[in-house]
Amino acid sequence: MWNKTDPEESFRNKVIWLAAGIVAAALIGVGVYYRFHAPQPAPSSGIVRPAPQAAAPVPTPLPSTPQAPAVQHPVPVQAAAPSAKPLPPLNGSDATVLAALNTLIGHPAVARFVVPKNIIRRVVVTVDNVPRAKIAADLRPIRPTPGETAVDRQGGITVLSQRNYARYAPFVAVVSRLNVQALARLYFRLYPLFQQAYESLGYPGKYFNDRLVQAIDTLLATPAVNGPVTLVRPKVFWQFENPKLEALPAGQKLLIRMGPQNAAIIEAKLRQFRALIVKPPQ
Repeated sequence: MWNKTDPEESFRNKVIWLAAGIVAAALIGVGVYYRFHAPQPAPSSGIVRPAPQAAAPVPTPLPSTPQAPAVQHPVPVQAAAPSAKPLPPLNGSDATVLAALNTLIGHPAVARFVVPKNIIRRVVVTVDNVPRAKIAADLRPIRPTPGETAVDRQGGITVLSQRNYARYAPFVAVVSRLNVQALARLYFRLYPLFQQAYESLGYPGKYFNDRLVQAIDTLLATPAVNGPVTLVRPKVFWQFENPKLEALPAGQKLLIRMGPQNAAIIEAKLRQFRALIVKPPQ
């Protein structure tokens, strides 16, 4: 999928097919004109005119191959150091990813928060789900936040509690210490695996980095909620009482549940990371 056609050869092919099309149109036009407009021989002349010969068939150009969507945010090709090991296969990449994350954020944080199986695939599925209505909880790369949603009662209404925001504090503390540039370098190095996992979801020819930027933009567009966040529980799980909030993408609702202070830290890191993956440093 990475082969590129020589620009000169492509141009020559286009010129050849354009010329063939013009010739075909001219032949067809002449044939139509003589069929309906050419003068017919007088019946009394006794002159027998030879039947016109059929024009040689003109080959029909083959339909052009559909072009893949243009890449909006290309990831730079990484020049591997002579001592660098080649990337493992996608299905055998967990050990490599875990070792890199241990270096990046430390083993205790990795052991506490990261699901150690199918890490690349889980990241890709979650990124793809962020702008959607739901995120597949069993496919997240991060372990579930301990405890249940904490709520407070205010009169006759139920609101999201400050204690609920505290549930996310340990994870947000790890994010706040994250070296975003080192994370971007790791992402670029592992990018072929992310791309392979994304295409295996059913997106052949599409670019994972473009989808990641879309997901980040979705999170950064999360609306600010002023005042208490009121909740209802029509069945098992709590939902936002405000239908506009409940209709938000899954990623935005998650940030609201984390609370404004936690969300601000996450969004600041996302802005830094986005700047690096949209315009990689030279």
